[in-house]
Amino acid sequence: MPARPRSVFSCTACGAQTPKWVGQCPECEAWNTLVETVQISSAARHQPLGGASRPGVQHLTAVQATVPVRIRSGLGELDRVLGGGLVAGSVILLGGEPGIGKSTLLLQTLAALSQDAATLYATGEESAQQIALRAKRLGLSAPALKLLADNSLQNLLASVADNRPDIVVVDSIQTLFTEQLQSAPGSVAQVRETAGQLVRFAKDSGCVVILVGHVTREGTIAGPRVLEHMVDTVLYFEGDKSSSFRLVRAVKNRFGAVNEVGVFAMTERGLREVNNPSAMFLDRDRETSPGRVTMATQEGSRPLLVEVQALVDHSPLANPRRLTVGLEQSRLAMLLAVLHRHAGCVLNDQDVFVNVVGGVRVLEPAADLAIALAVVSSLRDRPLPGGLVVFGEIGLAGEVRPVQRGLDRLREAAKLGFVRALIPAANHSPKHCPDAMEVTPVKRITEALSELA
Repeated sequence: MPARPRSVFSCTACGAQTPKWVGQCPECEAWNTLVETVQISSAARHQPLGGASRPGVQHLTAVQATVPVRIRSGLGELDRVLGGGLVAGSVILLGGEPGIGKSTLLLQTLAALSQDAATLYATGEESAQQIALRAKRLGLSAPALKLLADNSLQNLLASVADNRPDIVVVDSIQTLFTEQLQSAPGSVAQVRETAGQLVRFAKDSGCVVILVGHVTREGTIAGPRVLEHMVDTVLYFEGDKSSSFRLVRAVKNRFGAVNEVGVFAMTERGLREVNNPSAMFLDRDRETSPGRVTMATQEGSRPLLVEVQALVDHSPLANPRRLTVGLEQSRLAMLLAVLHRHAGCVLNDQDVFVNVVGGVRVLEPAADLAIALAVVSSLRDRPLPGGLVVFGEIGLAGEVRPVQRGLDRLREAAKLGFVRALIPAANHSPKHCPDAMEVTPVKRITEALSELA
C-alpha cells in the first residue's frame, strides 16, 4: 500500500516549506503567505500522468490535429455556448449565484445525456433523496442516471473507477475535499488540489467533468483564480432571481467561441430554452414614452434586441446619483461628459438612472448610442419615434464609431418588425440593408440627437 502523501505549507513569496502553519514565514519573514499543499516525492514528481511512458519531443507537423468529437447535451442553447456540444476529456466550470438554477440545468442535461451515455451526478451539498425529489418535480425520467452523495474526492474517484461514466457532474467543487490535506472543504488549498486531480483524471480517461462553482459577492467564482486557468471552459449562469430569464455565458472556451450566450426561461417544470430571446425581452404593445429606446446588441454570434430605459430627474444632492443596472457605471459617466461637452446637455444637477430591461447585462460599447438617446429623451421629455432600433459606439470627441456585425443586427431588427434604424455611418451599406427598413446613418452624436426634435 503506497504511503499517504503528507501536506506541507509553502510560502507564496519565497517558496520555503514548513510542516505547520505559522503566521510569518521563517525564511523571508513575510506575513500570511503560507498555503497548504501536498508534498510530492521526487519519484512521483517525474512520473507522467496515468503511469504512461514519458512522451518524447515531437515536431508540430508530425502531430495529427483531429477534430474533437462532440456529445450533444440535449439542450440546444447549452450546445451553442459550448461550441457544438461536450468534448471528451474536457473540464467545464459552471459558476453562478446560489439558487440561480445551476443544479437544475445540470440535472436536466444529465437526464437527457443518460439515454445514450453513462452519467454520474456527484453532490456534496444535497442528499440523493433531494436530487430524486427535484427530478420528480421537473418530470425527468432518467433510470440510467447514477447518483453519489459524498464530498470525499477519494470516494468519488473510486466510484468513477468502478462505474466508468462518460460524463461526471461535481456539485460543487467548494464542498469537495481530499484527505491528503488538513484544511476544511472550500479552502484555497482544497479547491486547488481537488480540481487539479479531477483535471488529470479527465485528461487521462477521456471523461467529461463538469464542476459547479459558487460565486463571490463581486460575481467571480469563489476560490483561487488558478481554478479558471486549469479548466477548459468557464461558464457563468446569470440572471435576476426576480425574472424568469437565465443566461449561460461562456467567458473561456478552448473548444469554441467566448462570450457566446444561451438563453433559458425558468418555469415550474425547470429550464426551458428560448430560441428567439429578442421577442421575449421586448414589449412591443406599450406606447412610446420618454427615456425608452430599443438597442441591438451582439452576444457572441447572436444578435439580441433589448430595451434600454433612462430616468433623469432633478437631484437635491450636491453629488447627483449615477446608477446603472445591466450596464457599466463608468461607461455612463463617460457618456454624460460627452453629452455635456459636445451636445450641450447639462446634467450636473440631475440624477441619472439607466436600466436594461429583462435582467440582461450589456458590456459592449455598441450600447453607447442607445444610452445617450435614452438619457436625452428623458431629460427633454421627448419620446423617440416608434419602430426605431439603435446601436453605435460613441467616442470622446463626440463621433459615432462603427461596431461589429452591423448587418446582422439590422436583419434581426427587421425580422421583428422594426422599420427604422439609427446606426453609425461606417456600418451603413445600402446594398445589403433590409429593404423594408429606413436606415439613418450618423457620424456625430449631435446628428443622432436631432431625431428627438
